[in-house]
Amino acid sequence: MTGMQGVLGKNDKDRLLKLSQIAAEIRIDIVNTIAAAKMGHIGGDFSVTDILVSLFFGVMNYKSQEPHWADRDRFILSKGHCSAALYSVMAKAGYFKHEQLGEFMQPLSFLGGHPNRRKLAGIEANTGPLGHGLPIGVGCATGAKLAKKTCRTFVVLGDGELQEGSNWEAAMYAGHRKLENLMAIVDRNRLQQGAGTEDTNALDPLPDKWRSFGWDAYELDGHNFQELLEVMDAPFTGKPKVIIANTIKGKGVSFIENRVEWHHKVPSAEQNVQAIKELTHS
Repeated sequence: MTGMQGVLGKNDKDRLLKLSQIAAEIRIDIVNTIAAAKMGHIGGDFSVTDILVSLFFGVMNYKSQEPHWADRDRFILSKGHCSAALYSVMAKAGYFKHEQLGEFMQPLSFLGGHPNRRKLAGIEANTGPLGHGLPIGVGCATGAKLAKKTCRTFVVLGDGELQEGSNWEAAMYAGHRKLENLMAIVDRNRLQQGAGTEDTNALDPLPDKWRSFGWDAYELDGHNFQELLEVMDAPFTGKPKVIIANTIKGKGVSFIENRVEWHHKVPSAEQNVQAIKELTHS
């Protein structure tokens, strides 16, 4: 499979409906994957799902059957603990068989708790320690610019990891070098492990901070596909681009939404049934 932006009509209702259907399927896959493994980060997986679906099925150029295609867009999930969402999207996109999601976090599995480029083709960077994805993405974008390639680099960050200083060093360099082939998307769910981001180490006003480093910054609803695609599809203006995507941790399941304890918690059998029921009828 290749990126679907050439298959679906641009910004039309069918395209948006298709993305919504894919996102619902992905969230059900996440529930089942984490329930089977009895491990995972379901809250963050759900908040980032619509962002990943927009990128993989609406924006990025790639060939899942040729994952090392030289002209592919590069994608880095800096919040690597939300690998269940990424694997579910990659299975849907054809990088590996859907039934292999059942190997998630099993001993010696290629689907570890954090993405590993040595175990799964299509993963561009190992991520886990927070604050590393954007610096790697800056390197990818710089290399593409020097090689005069048209491919782009997309990095998805958790908001809590913006408390890591390495991100701001990378942002400063990207703005200075005017990396117009680099896009960062911040999953702004306002919760991190154990507490809210603003209670732990306040981040606002995020758009102004990115602009001060020379980026084009946009703030939007991270669950609204039309808003996401309008900004993701828009041409770069000679600067790197960042989207502050306001999301809901645990989006889609009532007893998980905006509950900090679901950063790292596994549904019981009864909760799993309830989650699937809510997602099926959403």
